[in-house]
Amino acid sequence: MTALTDYRLLGRSGLRVSPLALGTMTFGADWGWGATEDEARAMFDAYVDRGGNFIDTSVNYTGGTSEQFLGRFMKPKREKVVVATKFTMAREQNNPNSGGNHRLNILRSVETSLRQLDTDWIDLLYLHSWDFTTNVDEVMRALEDVVRSGKVAYVGISNTPAWRVAQMQTLADLRGWSPFVALQVEYSLAERTVEHELVPMADALGLGIVPWSPLAGGLLAGKYSRADLDGAKTGAEVTGSRRDVIVAMGGMTERALGIADAVHDVAEELGVTSSQAAIAWLLSRPQAPTPIVGARTAAQLEDNLGALDVTLSDDQLQRLDEASAVAPIFPNSFITGPMVRQLTFGGTNVPPR
Repeated sequence: MTALTDYRLLGRSGLRVSPLALGTMTFGADWGWGATEDEARAMFDAYVDRGGNFIDTSVNYTGGTSEQFLGRFMKPKREKVVVATKFTMAREQNNPNSGGNHRLNILRSVETSLRQLDTDWIDLLYLHSWDFTTNVDEVMRALEDVVRSGKVAYVGISNTPAWRVAQMQTLADLRGWSPFVALQVEYSLAERTVEHELVPMADALGLGIVPWSPLAGGLLAGKYSRADLDGAKTGAEVTGSRRDVIVAMGGMTERALGIADAVHDVAEELGVTSSQAAIAWLLSRPQAPTPIVGARTAAQLEDNLGALDVTLSDDQLQRLDEASAVAPIFPNSFITGPMVRQLTFGGTNVPPR
């Protein structure tokens, strides 16, 4: 990929999207670390003017400000952009039905997003996170209903166990309901455990992979050092510093900082930034993921988009792979071993699919 106009199909759908999506979780300063409206507009314009068309938001980002900003920015260009938003997260504290994956919240969240985005339809609606309470048939039928109503064009899913996604996708296929076309997951050099189950599941079932936090919250950009391992707040809040958010999510570790060092070394060799090297690695993955790049300033966004011009050598890819490798888990750790393969194939050589 060398440009935002090198469009690709999203999963099994015919929807054409840019190879990098614009994340808008930073649109609005309501959570203490986002961008002002003017800066957010500058980022939107920079992305769209270069041909970018895939924009990611959520009904609850910055208390709804993200969708409101985006609605104003895209008004004259609505037909040119693919807007992805999400439901699940509560829109109102102390109201249990303002969040979750049940039919009532899906309907209310869609209406809220349509109002905040000031649009007649949503191009892609994600289930934001599995809630461990709603039956899958209720979720999938409600999603089918909002698609049939014309308010939503496609559906996707995020932050859900692979077995549950597979169950829901199979149900949709069997009943002729709208299938998931995209899987949004945390995926970066610092978070590769998704390669165990989620990535191959998405590849097999026709879901385009849309990684969030490709820079691990800025950690792979070289923004933090080992001095940041201590002293940050922990808790459930999304407000406060970005470092506090990374710590609260368990991302600030010695291992992650070691991976950031490897990214820095490769970036220096290429004469690019660490951010560009880390995103370029993700773009090189065989499943052709479409990373979401977010920023607080237009300059940061321009830097991230520069990853499209970066080509990593085989040696550099191998070094980054080795620095970030995760140990295999059962059952793959068992069934791919030499003893089991010998027992399975009787000493013959049968290549995997």
